[in-house]
Amino acid sequence: MLNSKIFELLSKYGIRPNSSLGQNFLIIRDVVKREVERAEIRRNESVLEIGPGLGVLTDELSKVAKKVYAIEKDSRIIKILRNEYRWDNVEIIHGDALKVEFPSFDKIVSNLPYQISSPITFKLLRYNFKKAVLIYQLEFAQRMVANPGDKNYSRLSLMVQAKANVELVEKIGRGAFYPKPKVDSAVIVMKPKPREEQIELNENLVRALFQHRRKIASKALKNSYHMLGLDREKFRDVREKLDRIPHAEKRVFHLTATEVKEIEEFLRNEGILS
Repeated sequence: MLNSKIFELLSKYGIRPNSSLGQNFLIIRDVVKREVERAEIRRNESVLEIGPGLGVLTDELSKVAKKVYAIEKDSRIIKILRNEYRWDNVEIIHGDALKVEFPSFDKIVSNLPYQISSPITFKLLRYNFKKAVLIYQLEFAQRMVANPGDKNYSRLSLMVQAKANVELVEKIGRGAFYPKPKVDSAVIVMKPKPREEQIELNENLVRALFQHRRKIASKALKNSYHMLGLDREKFRDVREKLDRIPHAEKRVFHLTATEVKEIEEFLRNEGILS
């Protein structure tokens, strides 16, 4: 059984999972296999894994991919991986996934450390890849897939869906991990949209809007004018223009990516946003 292997390795090397690094190891083999199956990896494709843990997912990926790049921050884990496995197509990269430059990859399959979920997702979306199969905290995953007007619709929902199609395909109970996390998890399948369909959004504008997600758009921007790079004097000069933005009376959590882009273009044309 997979869980016994995890415990044997932890015991053998005398280590405990590091909670500050988000180490919650998958111990259910079926979940691992479903992750790999959903990725539909071809023999000529390279795969990126962030946080390989004790190598159970890495091992499955190595059986189907041409190359696996596994980024790991914990030197203790790297020692175990190098001692316990004899992979000829796995490259272990010692580093912080938020800081290292990713190698070229076709797909990403990972049980992500939850505390870096947001920044690592935005970083991934700056790369060209075919498909991602990722495990997140359930609440985070629900925000990723939320539609405009949903209670979970947020800055995350907007920014991710401006670039990719996302689907929550499986919920995973806490008992699938060791140690058990305090929350349930979920598997997300993410596919980048064609380049011509992706919408590049100004992150400062999105933050300014979603700082007050239940207010109408014009009011939200007035309340967050400093996040647009405006000082008090400049704000007084452009205050009335903010009443004329597209979708001014629409509540922020109802705005689509296209509508936010229209607001952005108006603000640029009026010299409010650089």
